[in-house]
Amino acid sequence: MMAINFSELAVEGVRSLKPYQPGKPIDELARELGLNESDIVKLASNENPMGPSPAALEAIRQETAELHRYPDGAGFVLKKTLSDKLNIRSEQITLGNGSSDILDFIVRVFVNDGDNVVVSQHAFAIYGLVARTVGAECIAVPAKDFGHDLEAMLGAINDRTRIVFVTNPNNPTGTWNTQNEVVEFLNRVPDNVVVLLDEAYFEYVDEADYPNGLELLDQYPNLVVTRTFSKAYGLASLRVGFGVSSPELADLMNRVRPPFNVDSFALAAANAAMLDEDYVRESVVLNNRGMTYLTSAFDELGLSFIPSVGNFISFRVPESVSAMDVYSGLLKLGVIVRPLANYEMPQYLRVSIGTEAENETFVRALKKVLA
Repeated sequence: MMAINFSELAVEGVRSLKPYQPGKPIDELARELGLNESDIVKLASNENPMGPSPAALEAIRQETAELHRYPDGAGFVLKKTLSDKLNIRSEQITLGNGSSDILDFIVRVFVNDGDNVVVSQHAFAIYGLVARTVGAECIAVPAKDFGHDLEAMLGAINDRTRIVFVTNPNNPTGTWNTQNEVVEFLNRVPDNVVVLLDEAYFEYVDEADYPNGLELLDQYPNLVVTRTFSKAYGLASLRVGFGVSSPELADLMNRVRPPFNVDSFALAAANAAMLDEDYVRESVVLNNRGMTYLTSAFDELGLSFIPSVGNFISFRVPESVSAMDVYSGLLKLGVIVRPLANYEMPQYLRVSIGTEAENETFVRALKKVLA
């Protein structure tokens, strides 16, 4: 049988890609190093350490009786709850299998081979991945103090630019742009260029001049705002997020959205979590305490860090040792964090905010490794 080189048959943009690397799973580390899963602390993927809302768990339990049925492809109940809670219209909403689904939809709707998208250095890696799959160029604009330089991003827009991705706050750096900065930026972006404002960590931010993207939609018809239930709402495993835009943009994205892309458990759990306001408040309080503890620990250890308004923080490893060595040392002690070499930050590690016990375990392990 003649051997076939399937790589040559693949779409050119796909051939150049490397798969997205998520945080190392607990069971994988346990297998590799012979550790007990119960002794491992995972602080690599910005997950909510509280676990899911009890209301979400009950919603999932009730949904098991309907396993033989397809989910509601329109997501009517969840859209109604989002509409009521966020003061938006149901026809503005596009539901996704995680908010990363929305990133894919908007690229598929507007970007052709030979077009480009504009992103910031140190921004979420998925933006470049989804753009390259359709043969588009990804223009990465140098960051300013680890955050988005919106003025420079405006300067990078050209006649082939279709989308500008802005993450606020940014992952993995935790930096953020103010209301005035975002509004000035939107005022100057050409009307035919879509701006996707990724607000995955919106619920954690408590800054007076931090913008709410949903409140800007009426003024900017080229704006799409994405949010997720994977972070503050504690539903990362179920993969459910949403985009909010003008009804016209939502209609276009819903044309490329696969049928039943959000399953029944995700729909039910997200709806219950959205209604459980006490759970989200407690998650934010826990996060704030953990952030204070970790920044104090970094100060004590003489480690510089990037001030963050998310549920994670990135810190710099001393020049005398490589970040990957520290990462590996932490793994051996059963602590999983995230190296940032792939984000052009080779001396940095990102750690998610955990429970009080998890944060303390991380700090003890870090001290041991650095010593």
